[in-house]
Amino acid sequence: MTEDQEAELEEQADDVDESADEDAQEGLQTGDFVEIEYTAYTVEDEQLVDTTDPEVAEEEGVDDQGQEFKPRTIVLGEGHIFEGVEEALTGSEAGDSGTVTIDAEEAFGEYDPDDVQTVSAEKIDEDDRYPGANVQVDGQQGYISTIIGGRARVDFNHPLAGEDVEYEYEILAEVDDREQQAAGLFEMFLGMEPDLWIETDEVEEEVPVEPDEDEDEDAEPEFETEVVEKETLYLEATPQMTMNQQWMMGKQQIGQQVIDQIGVDRVIVQEVIDGMGMGGMGGMMGGMGGMGGGDIEEALEDADVDADEIVEELEGAEE
Repeated sequence: MTEDQEAELEEQADDVDESADEDAQEGLQTGDFVEIEYTAYTVEDEQLVDTTDPEVAEEEGVDDQGQEFKPRTIVLGEGHIFEGVEEALTGSEAGDSGTVTIDAEEAFGEYDPDDVQTVSAEKIDEDDRYPGANVQVDGQQGYISTIIGGRARVDFNHPLAGEDVEYEYEILAEVDDREQQAAGLFEMFLGMEPDLWIETDEVEEEVPVEPDEDEDEDAEPEFETEVVEKETLYLEATPQMTMNQQWMMGKQQIGQQVIDQIGVDRVIVQEVIDGMGMGGMGGMMGGMGGMGGGDIEEALEDADVDADEIVEELEGAEE
């Protein structure tokens, strides 16, 4: 075989490898945002694990828990859903559906008898001293299986430990809109979807000045003000969001994840205080502010107070 023939064969082999790589990358890949519907049950006793379907939630009697059941946006490869489900989604396309079973070890872990311990009931709040109560003991989360006298038997295994889980899923769409991506992330982290939008702002920023070559190396660095563009994700902080426990405990981490995955420069949280139309602070004083004379007299009558007696007392004080 001549050198030219060998070179041609190598080139053909490279083309085949490139084609195989392109085929392998078809469909959804790690880092893609995808909107999915799914329902998961334990395999053995068909106990509901999770669902995005409001009808399933109603049938299972969990639709009154304050959670909104609707399609969910996740990022492949970020651990937003079990790895086995992510693997099934990877390479798929919008419109695909399927079923995947997650082994107990990969779901909520195998059941470990050593994680069932007897503890003093004094370590448990009095209101939680009953079988089935979820408790935290020495930093561990568990539930009481039995309690007798001053001792409680606490199971620190996950309630679904040892259970294989079957996921039935459907891919609704690949999500390309960045505001929709951000909304999906916040809903996943907080269980709610806040109002948000992305804008590009001009911001003044202090930047270091490059020193001259002949400048003293020990000289203090100099800065100058420069106008730069920053892509900003604005977020409206409603009272519901402000009081959200996940947000209160981890807003910095949540914000950083959104910055990294959406690709914005910063997140600005805005708090909006709407006027109540009550005519100033008087409207907050027990409903008395802004009332007319007749209203005051009625209020005094309701409180069983004699207005004439009040006037006499005030005149006597002046004398």
